[in-house]
Amino acid sequence: MATLNFGGTEENVVTREEFPLARALDVLKDEVVAVLGYGVQGPAQALNMRDNGVRVIVGQRENTPSWEKALKDGWVPGETLFSLEEAAQRGTVIQFLVSDAGQKLTWPRVKACLQPGNALYFSHGFAVVYADQTGVVPPEDVDVILVAPKGSGASVRKNFLDGSGINSSYAVYHDATGQAEERTLALGIAVGSGYLFPTTFQNEVYSDLTGERGILMGALAGVMEAQYQTLRAHGHSPSEAFNETVEELTQSLIRLVGENGMDWMYANCSTTAQRGALDWLPEFRQAVLPVFDRLYESVRSGEETRVVLEANSAPDYQEKLTRELTGIRKCGRPGRWFDHCARRIGENNGRKRNWNCTYI
Repeated sequence: MATLNFGGTEENVVTREEFPLARALDVLKDEVVAVLGYGVQGPAQALNMRDNGVRVIVGQRENTPSWEKALKDGWVPGETLFSLEEAAQRGTVIQFLVSDAGQKLTWPRVKACLQPGNALYFSHGFAVVYADQTGVVPPEDVDVILVAPKGSGASVRKNFLDGSGINSSYAVYHDATGQAEERTLALGIAVGSGYLFPTTFQNEVYSDLTGERGILMGALAGVMEAQYQTLRAHGHSPSEAFNETVEELTQSLIRLVGENGMDWMYANCSTTAQRGALDWLPEFRQAVLPVFDRLYESVRSGEETRVVLEANSAPDYQEKLTRELTGIRKCGRPGRWFDHCARRIGENNGRKRNWNCTYI
């Protein structure tokens, strides 16, 4: 296992160089990987493994959009595409990739299909860590493992196709066979990970829920909306507020951060921008620290889990979700409508773009 220096701390990491695909395929040569759920992570992980030469089958409820997607992706009913239960019965590695609320609902059926020596694989620690709310308590005679790609299913597939791979966390919750870690690393490489960082189920779910609600999605959308509102309130046009809030961030600055880090982005901006950003950074940090503290405690206490399970299990959940996402798409927070950015087709680096502000 190699080490990488993160901010002065040496951390262990497994890379594709240390654990090449050939080794992963050797570990998995007698396995049948059953991917249960074909929604967000399922398609990417299943397709990546299939492309890498792993024996993969998919379990999905018939007559659903996800079943139709699986058909379009080349999974064949009765050969590589089955019901959830039949796939679980046929697999030796059971990748439980249905939604968190779906895991609570389907767990009794999946548990009944598990055989001694199987590996029960998660990409999120949610169901196991919050077992008091989900009821997901794996049997003692199966390996319980986790590979959590640090990106959406779309990113997992895209990075695999362009050869870059994606960072993933991995963990072993229970080692029934003595081979749990070897299986985990092999699966992590097979699904397209470039770097695999060790964690625990608990740490993964705490950091993941905090990150999604925080800087990755909730905080990002919130602060962008706030800046856009401020600029519009002071008379700036929708296009100007949009360009200064979204366009420059997504098309320029965040790319500099991704290439070489935050300091590289600062070094490649004007001295005026540098000075102002450095002066205001501490104020923003102090303003949001209490929010992040409350968020983390809500995650740790299980309150966020309660909210998710209650909302996602409601019979009208999909209808409500559609309304909320429509609100975001129409440039307003649900229930509060703001100016719409003008739609226009422009040229950007030789390709057409739809200039439609996403959520501000």
